Amino acid sequence: MQKKSSRKKNTSPSGSNRVLPAVFILLSVLLMILPLESPVMSAKALLSYIFVPQIRAAHGAVEYADGVNNVVRALLDTHRENERLKEEMAQLRLENAQAREVFLENERLSAALHLQSPRIWGGIWAKTAYREPTQWNSVVIDKGTLEGVEERAAVIAQKDGQPVLAGVVLEAQEHTAKVLLLRDEDFAAAVYASPSGEEGLLVGAGAADMKMQYLPFLSDIEEGEKVYTSSSSGLFPAGILVGEVTKVGDEEGLHSSLTARVEPAADASAIRELFVLTKPTEKKK
Repeated sequence: MQKKSSRKKNTSPSGSNRVLPAVFILLSVLLMILPLESPVMSAKALLSYIFVPQIRAAHGAVEYADGVNNVVRALLDTHRENERLKEEMAQLRLENAQAREVFLENERLSAALHLQSPRIWGGIWAKTAYREPTQWNSVVIDKGTLEGVEERAAVIAQKDGQPVLAGVVLEAQEHTAKVLLLRDEDFAAAVYASPSGEEGLLVGAGAADMKMQYLPFLSDIEEGEKVYTSSSSGLFPAGILVGEVTKVGDEEGLHSSLTARVEPAADASAIRELFVLTKPTEKKK
């Protein structure tokens, strides 16, 4: 008999187990009937946060979302900064290339052509906005006269970090401009080949390689030579890489001059960003 009575004692709920539910129920009722004033609302929120796990989980999710938001914002800021630095680096490459090529040009032609003082390249970066599906010899860029783009301005692209001639501005509107690319048959520029030093007129030839015309019949120009814009050009600064000689021959069969075929360095199908040169400024002495 003593064993049965002790077992009943152990299985009966303790006083504290009865009191806690009662207290919780009482608090819940009081919070529901009290006016919705600021202290009561705060107490409700605190108790809900303690006793309702879903609210705690939601609070954690909100904090996590805020953290993700801050990380995304920081990544976007970093991306914008990287884009700005890339443009600055590209500008520095252009200026370094100009200094190098102008120096070489001066060494070769200063006595004969009386080169002018070096000028600083200024310009505007633009992106390709439109290209006609059936016309690969021109592109439309997203900058125009309001940004300083002018007709007949030289346009430069980049290949492996080096500035290369891409074309010339044909038409300029307020917010857009049309660029005539090298391969177009209406394109022409005075150029020279290095190391032979031979000068000629470079013209577009559509899908075929460009033609460097009016070379002396006994010219020393050879395949593989690099072709650059000449200081005698009225549109383009001297020393911009145009392409590479792929073939030399007497295409006209007149035995009076040679024609060199030139493969453009700028790939028209891969052009995404362009640098449009603005009016140059004289370098201060």
